[in-house]
Amino acid sequence: MKTQKFGRIIMTSSAAGIYGNFGQANYSAAKLGLLGLSNTLAIEGQKYSIHCNTIAPTAGSRLTETVMPPGQRSLRAEYVAPLVLWLCHEACQENGGLFEVGRGCVCCGAVRWERSLGRTVRQKNKSMTPEAVRDAWNEICDFTDASKPASIQESLQTLVEVLSRVEDERGIRANPTGATAGTNPSSAVGQTLPEMSFSYTHMNCILYALGVGMSTREPDQLKFLYEGHEDFSCLPTFGVIPAQSAMTGLGSIPGLNIDFTRLLHGEQYLEMFRALPTSGTLTSRATVADVLDKGSGMVILLDVHTYSGRELVCYNQFSVFVVGAGGFGGKRTSQKAVVTAPLPDRAPDAVIVDQTSRDQVRQIHTVPQTALLFKRFESPILHGLCSFGFAARHALKQYAANDVSRFKSIKVRFVKPVYPGQSLQTEMWKEANRIHLQCKVKESGDVVLSGAYIDLHADASVSTDGLQSDLVFAEIGRRIRDAGHELVKKVNAVLGWEISKDGRTVREWTVDLKTGRGSLHTGASEADVIFSVSDEDFMEVVTGKLNPQKAFFSGKLKVKGNIMLSQKLEAVLKDYAKL
Repeated sequence: MKTQKFGRIIMTSSAAGIYGNFGQANYSAAKLGLLGLSNTLAIEGQKYSIHCNTIAPTAGSRLTETVMPPGQRSLRAEYVAPLVLWLCHEACQENGGLFEVGRGCVCCGAVRWERSLGRTVRQKNKSMTPEAVRDAWNEICDFTDASKPASIQESLQTLVEVLSRVEDERGIRANPTGATAGTNPSSAVGQTLPEMSFSYTHMNCILYALGVGMSTREPDQLKFLYEGHEDFSCLPTFGVIPAQSAMTGLGSIPGLNIDFTRLLHGEQYLEMFRALPTSGTLTSRATVADVLDKGSGMVILLDVHTYSGRELVCYNQFSVFVVGAGGFGGKRTSQKAVVTAPLPDRAPDAVIVDQTSRDQVRQIHTVPQTALLFKRFESPILHGLCSFGFAARHALKQYAANDVSRFKSIKVRFVKPVYPGQSLQTEMWKEANRIHLQCKVKESGDVVLSGAYIDLHADASVSTDGLQSDLVFAEIGRRIRDAGHELVKKVNAVLGWEISKDGRTVREWTVDLKTGRGSLHTGASEADVIFSVSDEDFMEVVTGKLNPQKAFFSGKLKVKGNIMLSQKLEAVLKDYAKL
């Protein structure tokens, strides 16, 4: 299944395992064990498109002849099999689910782990006693404002919180919802912040380049450090600077009662629409795109669009995590989030290592007492956006010869802090114009940026092999830039194309109309549907000379995935709706 990057696994559990049943200790233990196995396989197989689900059927069989009345038509296995067939279908994206099924009725999510907020019953430098557990028993078993962790990571977050509170000698509940008490965080969605203005000169661009590790000792970096250079440029990741002050404005949004000492920068997405001016005034408009309830905390998606005059320069999506602010009953996921991407299953194509300087910390991260105040670090740390800048310039140097016009976008997840003086190791995998990234601390091996990638524009100096289809996809890209939000609302899917020439695939395109403002890039990505066609036949279909149904049934046009999504291509190609 890993080799073919596809698989479907169905485990058969039982209500006896889910709920327990008198006299069936061995059977119920085995059946719930299958559910645990299924949950782990679902996690391990996800990046290979291997999905694992569990059914708990009620049906008559030889096994039940002695305990169920024979001949009941409503208990036939035929009323279970259709669910299994659907879960095995390539179009079904369900993964890690548990379904009770029988008599023609299918119920999803028979088991949802619900956890009380609990009580911390130990103190610093003191033994934990059974009497302390006894005295707090009612509070331990109180399911008011209970959390619903959905992963082991969310479960372990509570233990981290408990340790922090014990070290601070605070005997309070393990997962308080006080950060949002009396408020409705979901009401913040769609709220906008006042327009922000940011003025800068060439010195700000140079200081930023120095801050992310550039040096005059490297000749190819002088274009970012010397304003008199004939090709003086601003690093693309400077685009986060005019927008990041929007995060401090979140406290003014109705419904968001945020303790900023508990705020973590979780993920970052930046997309460039033109090269940044090396000086000038930029204006930014920020909107709360979504608010998610992760149980142990709250995630806020903040969209910021930055303009030079009326021209859109860049778009940022900040994903911030507020520890302890979950449990308000909000949704867990959002289609508005720009997602990370799994790494290719091979050794990296390129690795660059840079040592950081002790002089690269600034603002709240600089003073040791302030770092301690924020309860997480024993000494000052580098800002996550500093590692972000290091990784981006490594990829820009390795694969774009420092040509800022080729930089399209970057997405990262911040995992662990970096301390000044440590070495950052950026591992890179090139797949067409997408560069997958993983950034580590070389000395410890700790991953600090994960699920990361940079999308580059195609190199204009490289031949396109005379592919006519490139012109069509260039037009699709233009339409996404002009009306990406509308297209995402209409399509809500990721569409992939494999274009072949002389019998071999020479170009892969991914049209992501599911997240953010939409995007188009070359290279294979996880798509909901993939169309495989030759360059010549593609143009025949687009221009109406080849009927798409005939192309499909003759094998010239192949479709993999959710074939029904082909109906949404009209929104992508407009005039060329036949495709």
